[in-house]
Amino acid sequence: MNIEDYAVPDYERINRRGMPEVIFGAGKSAEQIVGIIRALNQAGQNAMATRVSEKQSDAILKIQPDAVSHPLARIVTCDVKPLPEKYGSIAVICAGTSDISVAEEAAVTAERLGINVSRVYDVGVAGLHRLLKRLNQFRLADVLIVVAGMEGALPSVVGGLTDKPLIAVPTSIGYGASFGGLAALLGMLNSCSAGVTVVNIDNGFGAAVAASLIERRILSVQK
Repeated sequence: MNIEDYAVPDYERINRRGMPEVIFGAGKSAEQIVGIIRALNQAGQNAMATRVSEKQSDAILKIQPDAVSHPLARIVTCDVKPLPEKYGSIAVICAGTSDISVAEEAAVTAERLGINVSRVYDVGVAGLHRLLKRLNQFRLADVLIVVAGMEGALPSVVGGLTDKPLIAVPTSIGYGASFGGLAALLGMLNSCSAGVTVVNIDNGFGAAVAASLIERRILSVQK
């Protein structure tokens, strides 16, 4: 099947936004994902596919052996040139171990966009002492990405402890009344910590892109 039959890669996105097109893997076959990866690579661009299941990843690596799987992040990458030189600092903070897949999606995306990333995991509000012990680690970052499910309280707590831009990511983790992340989303939208910005449920990728744009503005001001 020719790529023209199912996709139109946006080769100019890297010039408009400073990053190449990223493939959303959910709902695509391994063959379709590989076709887009190859088209981007042939255009001299690195390729990344998000929301790739384990089954998809295994199939992709059989077809495209030089691809790399990032299983925790559910990401597959295939590069033809070095990644951008690292700058800035983003801290990815997540409430529980069950939220790590979304946190890793954010962390891996940010790293591929050229940002230094520190990870602060399993510091949810059920054990606040864990968060307080690591204050210095994330207070040094330029931008914070805070990932939480259940009632989504962690961004409010972190937002009250720092003066950094904070992007909150609700996850679909939780029991029945969490409604697949809706409870966390609404909790974050109603945060009493001023200035908390919220992306969609499980959207670690979107949070990382937003954080990288902030970092880019910081860098341009510093120059």
